[in-house]
Amino acid sequence: MNWFLVVAGGMVGAPLRYLTDRAVQSRHDSVFPWGTLTVNVVGSLLLGLLTGAAVAGAADSHLLLFLGTGLCGALTTYSTFSYETLRLAESGARLYAAANALVSVAAALGAAFAGVAVARAVWG
Repeated sequence: MNWFLVVAGGMVGAPLRYLTDRAVQSRHDSVFPWGTLTVNVVGSLLLGLLTGAAVAGAADSHLLLFLGTGLCGALTTYSTFSYETLRLAESGARLYAAANALVSVAAALGAAFAGVAVARAVWG
């Protein structure tokens, strides 16, 4: 059953990542990877909420497998973040590459901490 929950979550998260990335990126006329930044920050926020809910006893292991491991695992993408940062640096957009690295890490960590804080406020 556990593997099914992870697969099912991934089946939702992967297309959601692709569609969100394309929708966000199409709204920006820039080489900066706004779509990848968006999915990584949203996924980090969701995983923070789930973590906080689990610590408070408000989320069971099945929900964590489906949403945390499956959906968030497929929604977020460290490999694409790394690839896009490398491509920016190689193409001469080093400032964008540095900004992507710094903003992505700071925003994703901030979102995860915010998610945990919201979960603590809601579920104590």
